[in-house]
Amino acid sequence: MNVVFNFAGWLRRGMCLAVVFTSLCGFVLSAHGADSAVQVQLDTKKANPRAVESLTERGILRDYRFAWTSIAQAFELNSLDSLEGAFAGDAKQILRGTVLSQQRSGFTRQYLNQNHRLEAVFYAPEGDVMELHDTAEYELRITDGGKIIHDEHVVMHFVVLMTPGADRWVIRRLQAVPQS
Repeated sequence: MNVVFNFAGWLRRGMCLAVVFTSLCGFVLSAHGADSAVQVQLDTKKANPRAVESLTERGILRDYRFAWTSIAQAFELNSLDSLEGAFAGDAKQILRGTVLSQQRSGFTRQYLNQNHRLEAVFYAPEGDVMELHDTAEYELRITDGGKIIHDEHVVMHFVVLMTPGADRWVIRRLQAVPQS
């Protein structure tokens, strides 16, 4: 009887662990699933002086989506960790400054339902830089201590410079520009 009881206790602990494991997996999947919330379309027809190869196009789409997911996570969590890998140069420094400013103020911002329409306008002959124009639409929510203090639909225009890194394209410049 004692052996059966111990087995039943082990089984209950095992079930609890299974529930915890399943919950954690669900959290990880939903956090990773946040990538799918960032929609990116890329038009390469106007890229000059060099045409954009299909492999490069897939890389730009993947890495631009990753970069905006990283921005959203950095701003929402007030954490610099998310900015590693997707940004370099001026873009990284400006985003780091924004996160540090948020940390001091206690505000956070969320970028929800992101939709980016990219247009490649310049692709260097050497393949070492690409200029993109982005029309971004998203819901911007600003919170203070978990309380929503601002919520609006935003349409922004960005000029973006991306360069190839060791294993991905990185954003070196992300400049908001007035709508033309």
